Amino acid sequence: MTQPIDLPEVPKAPHSPPRWLPDALVSLVVVAMAFLPAPVAEFSPASPAVVVLVLSPVVILPWRRRWPVTVLALLVIVFGVAAAAGTLSPGAGIAVAVAVFYVATGTTRLRGFVVGSCAAITLMLLSLLVSVGTPLDPRVLQFGLLVAFAAAAGDATRSRRAYVAAINERAERAVQTREAEARRRVSEERLRIARDLHDAVAHQISVISLNAGVASSVVDAHPEKAKESLTAIRQAARTVLREIGDLMAMLRADDDGETAPRPQAGLGQLEDLVASFAVSGLDVRTRIEGDLGWVSGATDLVAYCVVQEALANAHKHSTEHRAHVLVHITTDAVGVTVTNPMDTAAATADEPRGAGLGLLGLRERVASVRGSVTAGPAPAGWKVEAVLPLAREKTR
Repeated sequence: MTQPIDLPEVPKAPHSPPRWLPDALVSLVVVAMAFLPAPVAEFSPASPAVVVLVLSPVVILPWRRRWPVTVLALLVIVFGVAAAAGTLSPGAGIAVAVAVFYVATGTTRLRGFVVGSCAAITLMLLSLLVSVGTPLDPRVLQFGLLVAFAAAAGDATRSRRAYVAAINERAERAVQTREAEARRRVSEERLRIARDLHDAVAHQISVISLNAGVASSVVDAHPEKAKESLTAIRQAARTVLREIGDLMAMLRADDDGETAPRPQAGLGQLEDLVASFAVSGLDVRTRIEGDLGWVSGATDLVAYCVVQEALANAHKHSTEHRAHVLVHITTDAVGVTVTNPMDTAAATADEPRGAGLGLLGLRERVASVRGSVTAGPAPAGWKVEAVLPLAREKTR
């Protein structure tokens, strides 16, 4: 089963207000600061012309989305002209802070720090035109601190946006990786089912086909031989139906293991395999060199499949209906060699017409245990040879 992949938790983005709402709130604050009574005389406009000047940020500030740095510069100029006229406009200072915040959210951290520092220092210096105190006078520091806070808030907002974007990208990559892994596992499962189905039916179907041909050709001249062929067909049909039923039961089994796993064949069942081919008319001679106890697990299954596939091909193509199986076991590997006499020229000519799925599946099985397999013409026949490494813990 495909294991679920833990996706990173994406922070929920705060609900975005309408675009006009921030502009409206800032405009309301600027207008209120221009007309409401101020606790300090320097905060109130000194003349109608200054009133118009301190209200100009209402018109300038909405353009910050298109030209953020230009709007910031204009607002600083407005603050400076008002200060030169004797007014420290809180509304203009707030507008400068908003512009700095917007610049910091749309640029790099270094550039935001430079712009924010320059704006804060500039407002503090311009405040000295009106303040009669020292540079540490609260009326001087308050505008610098306001702009510095806006720059820090803008940088934090930019960092959060970058973090959310990175998490979203990571989540998308995780989803893509999970889908790719699921497709890979489905493909591997399809190949495994195809190999199991081939192992289950290929040999028995070839037995049925060959015996059906024999029965049809001798039914009149040799009824007893035809009867033997039909008996072999019946036995092969029962075997293939049983194996297909076992395979379907395994595929339909629930994950809780209600159905027992399908028993795996191995070299220990080599005699039964040879006997089944003998019934269908193939004379097989076997020789085992070494201890079969050293071969187990996946290597044992793959070695059995090599013999089964090679004998099935020998049964179909052998010119003398005989084959030889050699199993050579050492401390490091098990070698399986199957030879049979056949017309190699005819086999080479017939090879392109076959699908070759049996040998393809066999190569995949051998590769799964880091082995190697070769199949091709040999002196006076055909040879299939596979070398499968053994696990070291099994060979000690």
